[in-house]
Amino acid sequence: MHNAQMAPLAQAQEMRLTAGHVPVHRRLVHVLLNWLAFGICYPLANQLARQHDVRRSLAIGLDAAIPFLPWMALPYASFGLLFTLVFFLVRGEEALRVASRRLLLATVLGCLFFAVLPARFGMTRPDPIDGLPGLVFRWLALVDQSYNQCPSLHVAYALIVWLALRPVFDGAVRRLLGAWLLLVAASALFTWQHHLVDVIGGLLLGGTCAWAIRPGATRRHGVSFYYAIGAGVLLLIGVAALRSWIAAWAAASLLLVALAYLQRRPDFLGKRAGRHPLRAWLLYWPYLLGYRLTWLLVRLRERRRAPFSLQAPGLWSGRRLDAREAARLPADCHVIDLCAELPETAALRHARYLHFPLLDLQAPHPSQLRPVLAALARLQREGRPVYLHCAMGYSRSRLISRLHLRRKHRCPSRSTS
Repeated sequence: MHNAQMAPLAQAQEMRLTAGHVPVHRRLVHVLLNWLAFGICYPLANQLARQHDVRRSLAIGLDAAIPFLPWMALPYASFGLLFTLVFFLVRGEEALRVASRRLLLATVLGCLFFAVLPARFGMTRPDPIDGLPGLVFRWLALVDQSYNQCPSLHVAYALIVWLALRPVFDGAVRRLLGAWLLLVAASALFTWQHHLVDVIGGLLLGGTCAWAIRPGATRRHGVSFYYAIGAGVLLLIGVAALRSWIAAWAAASLLLVALAYLQRRPDFLGKRAGRHPLRAWLLYWPYLLGYRLTWLLVRLRERRRAPFSLQAPGLWSGRRLDAREAARLPADCHVIDLCAELPETAALRHARYLHFPLLDLQAPHPSQLRPVLAALARLQREGRPVYLHCAMGYSRSRLISRLHLRRKHRCPSRSTS
């Protein structure tokens, strides 16, 4: 009886540990991605403001009453450590993705604001400053100049980190964390790094990022999010820094791709009869070009492997084939193309070609699965050989094959010819 009572408790504890366990390498990926984005965007925004010798200040009358407190340099400089530790302290994959994307979004949006509305701190910090605070300020002078004012990323980051770590701790530790993050946010003012307007902007930025990235939706919106982030970085580098109209075109294209993924529209490229219209190339050329290059690299990497494999009698699956590889299929083979991003090879654009586009790297909606599964089941019942493929042969074709075979084994009488 004692063991029977303890079993549910042990199972619940094991489930809690499993939910909180995230492999270290996944945490490191998020750390590196966020530091990479910050290391590219923040110094670039600073450099742009310095090149244009920006003199604009967002100071208001109340800023003159804020005292300079040298010791506040310590909480201000400590945030680099907190920015890293948060990725190792959050519990569970979803919490990690939420914190990572909120911080990443804050970085990119904040730096875009710096580029659009550059400003400079309007007061001169006392000098020299003695002791440890003096060392910190000399270090800050190398990495954090007097530009990049509104919104304050310190304040935005502090709010996001608090939302991420508040569920992790309780009691005195939570109160200590909250007090330290308040010091971090306040230090932006008392180290004379930011004005009051910047702090308000940081709060708005952090709140906006928290509103935009909701727990429970990160898997569904992951691809859309990263395409949007890529567009933002491209705007900063290509448009603000390099003044390139091609970069502006590419950024707009990536935003359109992000919107299509957000709306779950697998037919957004308008592929018909295995080909993309001119409109698709004009609007989505970075996306289409990226997939073509990736396909070429996959072919090169897997040149010693078969491009497709037999999944069941009369059913092969794999990646998009070239003309030489397509010749290895049965002469009367039907083709089911799940790929929206690549044109079908000319040898397979025949009367037996069917196209059911599915978005890559995103779980399809059941309504998108039913037509392709029905077509595949019909061809199998009729004894037709079928080649089922996506772009690289890794996910979509394998998913459809697996679902089809699962249905076939459940209903053997209906799946035989």
